[in-house]
Amino acid sequence: MQSQMQNMYKAARSLLSNQEDAADAISETILTCWEKIDQLREERYFRTWMTRILINKCNDIRNKKENLFFTDETPEVEVKEEGYSDLEWNEALGILDEKYRTVIVLYYVEGFKMSEIAEILDIPEATVRTRIARARKKMAEEYYPEAERRRLI
Repeated sequence: MQSQMQNMYKAARSLLSNQEDAADAISETILTCWEKIDQLREERYFRTWMTRILINKCNDIRNKKENLFFTDETPEVEVKEEGYSDLEWNEALGILDEKYRTVIVLYYVEGFKMSEIAEILDIPEATVRTRIARARKKMAEEYYPEAERRRLI
C-alpha cells in the first residue's frame, strides 16, 4: 500500500478538484482495502483492485459535492501556487467529461495498459481506446483550434 501512495495521490488529485478531497479519497481507499483484503483473489492484481476502489471513492466524493446546496456567501479561498505544468494538466483534464478524464488519468498518470483499464472500469477494451482517442481529440481542439480547423478544410 505504501508503495502506491504517490500513484494514488496523482490519480485522486486528477479526478478531484482539491487536495483535501484527494486525501479523503485515499484515506477511504486505504480503509476499504484493509477491511476487504480477503476479497482480493490474487495478490498480483492488488494495484488494479486498489485503483478501482480509489476511482469509486473519488466518484462518491464528487457525487456528494454535486448534491450540496450553496449559499450566497463567498467562502475564503486559500491561494496556492501550483507549477505551470500541473495547472495546465488540471485545466486540460477539466474540459473532459468524467468518463474520458478517468481513462486519461489511468493511462497517462497511472501508466495502466488499456487492457488493465478495461478490467478496472469493467468496460470493453475497445471502449477504452475510443475514450482515449476522443479525449485526445477534445484536448487538441481546445488547445489547438486553428490546427483542427485546417485539418477539416
